[in-house]
Amino acid sequence: MTTNNWAAFETAEPEFARTVAERFAHYPHHVLATLRKDGSPRVAGLNVGLRGGELWLGMMAGSMKAGDLRRDPRFALHANPGPDETMPDGDAWISGRAVEVVDPPELHRYAEERLSPHPFHLFHADLAEVVHVGVDGEELVVRSWTPERGLRTLRRGDDDEPAREEPAGPAS
Repeated sequence: MTTNNWAAFETAEPEFARTVAERFAHYPHHVLATLRKDGSPRVAGLNVGLRGGELWLGMMAGSMKAGDLRRDPRFALHANPGPDETMPDGDAWISGRAVEVVDPPELHRYAEERLSPHPFHLFHADLAEVVHVGVDGEELVVRSWTPERGLRTLRRGDDDEPAREEPAGPAS
């Protein structure tokens, strides 16, 4: 398994991981961005799951997005924004590298848990960045985590002042 999986993120930043997981849990269907052969972006809908310390990306056999990830594993995943413009729980996205699962017992276990039709492609995420954007009073709050830097919080008002970085809190 990867060292930058969901479990590692959750261990490093449990509260932030919970916020992002809850945001993704609001709707089952999200938007995955991959890279085509020519390097141009492709976006497609995708159901994701968090189980066993991994962020799982499952897709139909032969899908274009699976082909993209097999060729170039970089991805971005954007949480479904919801039915209107309010987004009371903010906005969230994740980027990283998709690691294909090819072990038959692991694929079978996933299919049994998710009632997934065979055949299918399965990947888990090696996280590069996790971001949540929300509003606190009159300020936009951008929290981002990377394995190298940890959690960073920027606050910005609706004036011309530059964003302010909040000091890091005590280590979790």
